[in-house]
Amino acid sequence: MILWLNGAFGSGKTQTAYELCRGLSGSYVYDPENLGFWIRDNIPKGMRKSDFQDYPVWRELNGRMLRYLVERHEGHLIVPMTITNEGYYREIAKCLPERYPIKRVILYASRETLLKRLASRLEGRKSWAAQQIDRCISAFDMDEAQTKIYTEHLKIRQVAEAVASAAGLVLEEDRRGALRRGLDRVMVQCRHIR
Repeated sequence: MILWLNGAFGSGKTQTAYELCRGLSGSYVYDPENLGFWIRDNIPKGMRKSDFQDYPVWRELNGRMLRYLVERHEGHLIVPMTITNEGYYREIAKCLPERYPIKRVILYASRETLLKRLASRLEGRKSWAAQQIDRCISAFDMDEAQTKIYTEHLKIRQVAEAVASAAGLVLEEDRRGALRRGLDRVMVQCRHIR
């Protein structure tokens, strides 16, 4: 199964993805942003777009990569990626075998909470991610197809458990101590500073 974690920037997609990965043996986190940054860094400045999702090649290559993974990897794939354009999502998903299940979940939080979370990772109110919040909230307010999990007052583990439950899965018991859990989350955050 693919667990696609959608949501505005700062909603907790990446932290939740790695928490799910720790709780679902054999799972793997595939982050489509990595391909976007690679594309951005490898084309002439005059061809660059402000959002790498607008490159057709980004959608095509992510679809092909996901297909490659689902055909060869036996565990769950966890995809933390904000997508507000349903057409873009469909372009990626059409590359996958029809029999392969995808559970899409929106991690939802208020504008104020999202801004606080972005600030905690050193992104101010003028950052690209912060400027996308209203667009994301508007799109997710109108989206009735995806499961929504309100993350305002939930800890990462609780969000991961809610995602797993929505997909009919159960996370393995977390045997890490509080210090280890905190260190793991800091490491995930540091690895994803762009």
